[in-house]
Amino acid sequence: MVLALVMAGCKKEEPSQVVSMPISVCLSADDVMSARNAAPIRRAIGDPGTTERFLFPHYLYIIVMRQKPDESWELWQSIECTPTDEDWTPGRYEDGPLSYIGDSIYRYNDRFNLLLTNGTLIGRQEFVGRVFAVASAVSLTFNQALTSIANMDQALGLTFSTSTETIQNNLQHIYSTPYNYEVGGKYYGEFSSVNEKVPQLNLLLYHVAAKVDIKWSVAESLRINKDHPENAIRLTYMQARNLFNGNAYCFKPMENTNATPLASGYSREIITAGNEGLWWEGRYYFYTIPYTIEEESERYFPLQMVLKTNGSTSAGYRPTLKMKVDTSSPFVPWMRANFRITAPLTDKTEPMIINND
Repeated sequence: MVLALVMAGCKKEEPSQVVSMPISVCLSADDVMSARNAAPIRRAIGDPGTTERFLFPHYLYIIVMRQKPDESWELWQSIECTPTDEDWTPGRYEDGPLSYIGDSIYRYNDRFNLLLTNGTLIGRQEFVGRVFAVASAVSLTFNQALTSIANMDQALGLTFSTSTETIQNNLQHIYSTPYNYEVGGKYYGEFSSVNEKVPQLNLLLYHVAAKVDIKWSVAESLRINKDHPENAIRLTYMQARNLFNGNAYCFKPMENTNATPLASGYSREIITAGNEGLWWEGRYYFYTIPYTIEEESERYFPLQMVLKTNGSTSAGYRPTLKMKVDTSSPFVPWMRANFRITAPLTDKTEPMIINND
């Protein structure tokens, strides 16, 4: 058996004889019918709400690994494509490895095909392969060329750089196939071909960045002080600081680690003194690459914050939000935090354990 892989409109190699094994790349959607004639409104599984607006991926990277007779793995094919918005078509999830039959999706129009001809591949009748994919609205820089991947460790260890403003501002538009997402005890992007069997994959991709959802409010009784208006409490500054800055795993989104605070990490200002409409209550969410630290044999996803009331120029209240996470989970967390301000913030640092159960 001799096999090759092609995709219409992508970099490819053409074999002389083909029998197609279709593999589809899909993104989860909300109401695909209403989105057909409007700007894309869709979400990845696990995200709350239906009003978030995400960009369609314009860069698609695919890695196909195959197993050798000694059960080690080698690169079979790598593919890079540049889809347009029109290349993502609304539809329904069809027969595939996941239990989302009938769910709304966007599917990449150009299904790529595993092309089989008669014969035997590297001495075995059964062919086993795994497909990994990354989709992004912006171009990614990887730690190595996809064509240079030599084994499964390098495939699973593939990272992309997060050290530019463009990437930091588009983390919510990056999706991948988590390597440890299993269905029936095996990776959901695995396929095999025995004799005349022709398998098919419908792969859903998932966010690589975690969602951070911040809510805040000042007690109504403290928002006005008739006798001393200057003493009325208002939240005038909030910042998320030291966000992940480095090389993030493509297929192991919950295994990014950082032993020490990211002194050179990115920061995101949420409130400044001029945002009068946010002084007393509001909500803000953003996406960041999750990373974990270990404390007492448990792993936490930390987020450093700075809050100030009444225009203070001091360091302000500096909580570290910490959410216990299961690093074996295929999916990134959604960190939700609520700041209820009932007095002027004191200048201190303390941990805050976030429980999203």
